[in-house]
Amino acid sequence: MERKAEIKPPVEVRYERELRALEALDTGKRPLNWKLSPRAVRTFILGSREPLVWNGEEIPVRKKYLGNDALVERCIITLAGNRGLMLVGEPGTAKTMLSELLSAAISGTSTNTIQGTAGTTEDMIKYSWNYALLLAKGPVREALVPSPLYVGMEQGILTRFEEITRTPAEIQDSLISVLSDKVLNVPELGEEGLLFARAGFNVIGTANTRDKGVNEMSSALKRRFNFETVMPVRDVALEKQIIISEVEELAKASQIDMPVDEDVAELLASTYHELREGVSSMGHRIDRPASVMSTAEAVSVYYQTMMTAYYYGDSRMDLGCLVQNLVGAVQKENQDDLEKLRGYFQTVVRDKGGKEGPLWKHYYEARKFLK
Repeated sequence: MERKAEIKPPVEVRYERELRALEALDTGKRPLNWKLSPRAVRTFILGSREPLVWNGEEIPVRKKYLGNDALVERCIITLAGNRGLMLVGEPGTAKTMLSELLSAAISGTSTNTIQGTAGTTEDMIKYSWNYALLLAKGPVREALVPSPLYVGMEQGILTRFEEITRTPAEIQDSLISVLSDKVLNVPELGEEGLLFARAGFNVIGTANTRDKGVNEMSSALKRRFNFETVMPVRDVALEKQIIISEVEELAKASQIDMPVDEDVAELLASTYHELREGVSSMGHRIDRPASVMSTAEAVSVYYQTMMTAYYYGDSRMDLGCLVQNLVGAVQKENQDDLEKLRGYFQTVVRDKGGKEGPLWKHYYEARKFLK
């Protein structure tokens, strides 16, 4: 059946041809119930220099995670073992994207997900009941409504737990026995209530380190995970590449026929890098905003500006609009951050405007939109 247009298709749908080709050509050793071998999972996430040749067709496999290659390899090996994987780091460092890619390649689905919030309860993680059936038939398997953890154990697939530290600590700890024994007990079902996890089951968690409303994980739960820290992008050229790649994907999905301006992408990558690091490429010391200056936010700022140019303008990036969108991103948490952004323009952008060409000069002239 043909799928209708979706705002954000799952990873396994977006890259279906790549995944099918990799599975068909995969000759590597696979852990039980994995769709792909660890070697093929790595290729899917980190790309291949040469296209795959499958059914007489060349299928390029592009690099999807532009970060630490060794971290990806460690994540894959962790998931092949018996310990869970916890991806930690600042917001906007592509932890969710990496967990989606891993799940799609290993289990064939990235949507078996628990979204952690302050309102997450234990039954949202494990199981609940269809109360109409429960009243009519009593506690039978038919009346049980499996939640993502139950589904993962029953089918032998990965369960993603997004923003686990937003969940109350006592709810987080409901994972401890499952991760230790790989057994989930449903007491209401009696002898049939023991669910033993199938091979292939594991948990990928993500946790932000700077967000408000974070609940510290207990030591007992931490011991059930291997932790990997996903660091912010430190290289301007790589950040520019990520902005271009992600915006191209977004534009394609929205049928926006407008090329990405690489010079503007580099300018924005430099701005985010310098504000995040607190020092410019020219040696200026900068007051760092309290807001998280993530690459994901930079992508959003560029894409918002692109859409404005496409729908209201002449399909050329307007630096005044870019600055307005930048203001919205920077001051969302603290009004004082706007003054820090003004200071950045009065020092760094002003000096670069006199030394690095007309684009930075126009960028400095757009400071009038810092309101």
